Amino acid sequence: MHDHHSHPHNHTHNNDVKNISIAFFLNLGFTLIELIGGLLTNSVAILSDAIHDLGDSFSLGMSWYFQKFSKKKSDKYYSYGYKRFALLAAILNSVILLVGSIFILSKAIPRIIEPQDTHTTGMFFLAILGVLVNGAAVIRLRKGNSLNEKVVSLHMLEDVLGWVAILIGSVIMHFFDMPVLDPVLSVAIALFVIFNVFKNLKQSLKIVLQAIPQDIDSEKLMKDLLTLENIKSIHDLHIWSVDGEYNVLTLHAVICDDLSLAAQAVLKTKMRTFLSEKGIQHATIEFETTNEECVFEKCC
Repeated sequence: MHDHHSHPHNHTHNNDVKNISIAFFLNLGFTLIELIGGLLTNSVAILSDAIHDLGDSFSLGMSWYFQKFSKKKSDKYYSYGYKRFALLAAILNSVILLVGSIFILSKAIPRIIEPQDTHTTGMFFLAILGVLVNGAAVIRLRKGNSLNEKVVSLHMLEDVLGWVAILIGSVIMHFFDMPVLDPVLSVAIALFVIFNVFKNLKQSLKIVLQAIPQDIDSEKLMKDLLTLENIKSIHDLHIWSVDGEYNVLTLHAVICDDLSLAAQAVLKTKMRTFLSEKGIQHATIEFETTNEECVFEKCC
């Protein structure tokens, strides 16, 4: 007997989309100011953060778009809906950040060897503006409840910390003759971004390759399911994530031969409840009897 069970999708409220859209326009507007300011102050640290913020703007824009786009239900083209398109945004964003960071490193490293003077006063006021604008975006996003908002909020918080570093650096360079501090800060920001890019790419590729979600222990999950009455064994268990949030499971369960259809329905309800508590939003369960041969038991 096959049972295809799908929990209703948790659509985000319109306020979630609004929060991300406001953060997007704040970040994009400031990125343009930042690019101009970085050129005027001759600061590669500001330019490197501008490249980072440009990637953030792209990420926010894609998050905003997919926050609405992912509401599309499954159709004849995409049976699980459009949630996985968000991964495309994450991968594209990572590539943009990576290319931008390598470009900044190519400009900053020569300046460590031959430092150039920067306009520290301009850096100082841009840094204050950077903390205020990115801080406002963080506060706005933290008012939301969706996981998407929380993830983007953490990303924006990284920007705030980057601007705090530039703020401190501008003060030091204003009072002390240390122009080398600007490219050093730039290299530090670029390396920090590259580190996070590879971390995010690794997570995205794991989802694309249908790895078991890292917060789910498949072996323990199987052992716990076997404690339910009337389940003799479980095989052909597969767990993957559609987009990093919406997790899917399929399994075959061998049950007692004399179990009635009514009892099977009760058992499935118990299994669904348990799986839902463990972070599985979509489960497909197949029951088999003890004398039934399953070709998947041998090959998987």
